[in-house]
Amino acid sequence: MAKSKPLSDLGDTDLIEKLADAKEELFNLRFQLATGQLDNSARMKLVKKEIARVNTELRAREIADADALASSASGEDN
Repeated sequence: MAKSKPLSDLGDTDLIEKLADAKEELFNLRFQLATGQLDNSARMKLVKKEIARVNTELRAREIADADALASSASGEDN
């Protein structure tokens, strides 16, 4: 399996797409579990972790943007 790019190297739109894909996959896995068709139940845990990683990266960027905005705004006041 090829190693994928770190999340920090992806753009915001790529992260949002990755998040949507992971959520859709998790939905499908839950559906398969409910119908008894799920072969690899460990995949659910991996997908949940991937969702958490993407959400964490998006939030870190959000905080960094807010900090940059706040520091530039406070610099203009002085």
